[in-house]
Amino acid sequence: MVLHRIRPGCLLLSRSRVLWTKHDVKYVRTTASCRELSSASVQLPSEARVVIAGGGVIGCSVAYHLAKSGWTDVVLLEQGSLGCGTTWHSAGLVGQMRANTLHTNICQYSTQLYATLEQETGLGTGWRQCGSMSLARTTDRMIYLRRTAAAARAAGVQCEMISAKDVAAQVPLLRVDDLKGALWIPGDGTATPSDVMQSLAKGATLQGVQIHQQVAVETVLTDAGRVAGVRTNQGDIRCEYFVNCAGQWAWQLGQLSSPTVRVPLHSCEHFYVVTKPFPGVTKNQPVIRDPDGMHYTREWSGGVMVGGFEMNPRPIFTEGIPPKFEFQLLEEDWDHFMPIMEQAIHRMPAIKDAEIRQFLNGPESFTPDMAPIMGEAPELPGYFVAAGMNSGGIASAGGVGKVMAEWIISGDPPAGTWPVDIRRFGEMHNNRRYLRERMKEILPMHYQQTYPKQEFRTARRVLMSPLHPLLERAGAVFGETMGYERPNWFSRPDSDDFMELNKPTKGTFGKPSWFEAVRREYFVCCENVGIVDMSSLTKFEVQSAGDEVVTYLQRLCCNEVDVPVGTVLHTGMLNHYGGYENDCRIARLANNHYVIMSPPNQMVRSWAWLNRHLPSDGSVRIMDVTRSYAAFNVLGPRTRELMASLTDVVTMSSHNFPSNVCRELCIGFAPRVRVMTISHVGELGWMLYVPLEYALHLYFYIMKRGRAFGIRNVGHYAITHLCLEHGIPSLGPDLHPSVTPFKCHQEQSVKLDKDFIGRSALLKQKQEGVRQKFVMFLLDNHDLENDLWPWGGEPIWEGGRVVGRTTSAGYGYTLKKQICLGFVHDQDAMKEEGRVVTDDFITKNKFEVEIAGKRFSATASLISDHLKL
Repeated sequence: MVLHRIRPGCLLLSRSRVLWTKHDVKYVRTTASCRELSSASVQLPSEARVVIAGGGVIGCSVAYHLAKSGWTDVVLLEQGSLGCGTTWHSAGLVGQMRANTLHTNICQYSTQLYATLEQETGLGTGWRQCGSMSLARTTDRMIYLRRTAAAARAAGVQCEMISAKDVAAQVPLLRVDDLKGALWIPGDGTATPSDVMQSLAKGATLQGVQIHQQVAVETVLTDAGRVAGVRTNQGDIRCEYFVNCAGQWAWQLGQLSSPTVRVPLHSCEHFYVVTKPFPGVTKNQPVIRDPDGMHYTREWSGGVMVGGFEMNPRPIFTEGIPPKFEFQLLEEDWDHFMPIMEQAIHRMPAIKDAEIRQFLNGPESFTPDMAPIMGEAPELPGYFVAAGMNSGGIASAGGVGKVMAEWIISGDPPAGTWPVDIRRFGEMHNNRRYLRERMKEILPMHYQQTYPKQEFRTARRVLMSPLHPLLERAGAVFGETMGYERPNWFSRPDSDDFMELNKPTKGTFGKPSWFEAVRREYFVCCENVGIVDMSSLTKFEVQSAGDEVVTYLQRLCCNEVDVPVGTVLHTGMLNHYGGYENDCRIARLANNHYVIMSPPNQMVRSWAWLNRHLPSDGSVRIMDVTRSYAAFNVLGPRTRELMASLTDVVTMSSHNFPSNVCRELCIGFAPRVRVMTISHVGELGWMLYVPLEYALHLYFYIMKRGRAFGIRNVGHYAITHLCLEHGIPSLGPDLHPSVTPFKCHQEQSVKLDKDFIGRSALLKQKQEGVRQKFVMFLLDNHDLENDLWPWGGEPIWEGGRVVGRTTSAGYGYTLKKQICLGFVHDQDAMKEEGRVVTDDFITKNKFEVEIAGKRFSATASLISDHLKL
């Protein structure tokens, strides 16, 4: 028997059992299997291929899947005992429905793994396929569930919308008179967290993985700028790869390397109670999620567990997690939990008379955008992270381990991983005060009603353009990307579409309140002159003493970069599979000097990719000048006239100043303004890059001269809609590492007669054809005023089957129809080796786009017919 001494109020649930209480200190016995997995008495190896830090369910899953893939030279280190962090007190809900396809697939795989793992390891996971119901009290919640169900079915999840009567028939204990309906997912279930962890751990050790408990990582060792090993309290281990699976300790562990690794997550208190058995509860009772009541229930030994996500969460451990915080809980607080409990009693009245067996307040870690953190750290090659599961660690663990193993072994992100990629976060996101403030908004968002294009309201106004106060006074409604505030549209405080931070606004799944404001800005860009503050764009300068920078960029870029000085070019930076790692504009400023311009949300990712391929001799230097230059996009048919009035250049004609050129001009009193004839949106336009100290002067000067040409401030929503009508794909939603230029009609930016990363893959694809193509759809029978809008992620149907998903969507103000961009495949062609999707398949078949359960006829056309760069 092994006894663990834990603090008062701490209970081990799953396979551990409370034995007795002595002087308010509880003692527990752990299972023999946990003891058998320990290698604490065995000396640490001097080297391993992979070292994993963190013996919770995530770390054990990564170890298991690496071993299953043939990488058995793996060591897992746990500073305490396996599962002593947050795994042991997890609620054990395993739901498949998630916010994106990748996370849905991750959770789907988890359900399959937990159902079969015992056959391999001899240790059960406590898996019970009881199904789950997500209830809807409001019309908007029903719309949300219908949208989610459509996406889930497209991802292969069996689900069905059911009525309130159906809910009552399955679970008679529930009150249903205030329900609109529910989403039923029969394949969901529950598992026992500690059992899942132990079974994964045993499966890993059976394959040769070493697990060492009571071993703490003190620092990550580096050599030549990459991971070389770890230093622990029991000695050093040389390794090629290090994986931070430390859960709520992951932020602190990231600080122990040099350079430090950013893992932006923060702990919050997280509550649930367990009742004693009471009549009416069945063993196979479904998991009930009542998001409008901010709570869930599941069966627990004849009673129920009640948990939830309160509206006023409590972030904790901002100054650091207490030492030896193992198998511990936080103080009980019934007053704080009562709003959730009251809602649970409202939904299941029998709980009112049930006796409470346990009250648990355990820490859980959450991330700034409510998605997991996975992938290779941009600061340190060889350092991987899998943490920040946002109270969904058990549901995600199986699939996360599989994806991480693939990522580590291949060295490249698997398809569709951008929503969880660690490179989506920047320096500001790792700030502890920032994280504490954001957590107050993140935790309730798990169940709070959300809407398309909803912006965060906490931890805002961090990075701002010099124009921010002026644009705010002009009625700008700001959004945030990578910490930068930028105007989405312009309105007035007394109008319906005005939105202030920290004040609630009415969301919608249909025609948005900003529709008319964006329409006005859209037509300003089509008829007169619009000016957009695009200072948030990522800007890198790349230089060398000789021509090394040309060789470097030629290898990275699929387009020709050895162009005349003053040329601006559009290019992708591709991975070895030919997929996009970056989609950018590059201007050649001198023979050995270039500037690279990318979307703001790709800043860290772009920086990491550029640095990953730098020559080892230091001959090429990269400098991030994003915050050194403001950027204005001046666009519209009258911009040549306006630009001519701003400069001393005699003429701004297309002959004297053609497309895709960059020149340094004086505008007003501002010297050294880099003027580029590009607009990013398909309309005539100019990008002006000016040193930050001249930004206000330049803006005032342009606005004063622009009055004669009808100039107006324009937000980024108008830019998005202009791009949609031109079929221009965006990096992130449309372009990602599994999309190649041939799939999205960007062949004009590919020069196959030169060598670059991904060329071999593109040559093969050019010869064989592609199995997916980027398509523009116009919805034919959509009512702008009364129908729900497409917002991206909707299933695309052809011949009674799903053939793709939309990636971007919005209203076409010129075409006067809803526009959906997305990738489609020919399922018949996918079944046969060598078959590809053809232009005829796209142009000669009938398609539909499904929005919240309703299908709309969609006319398809090839993007190449619309694309204008």
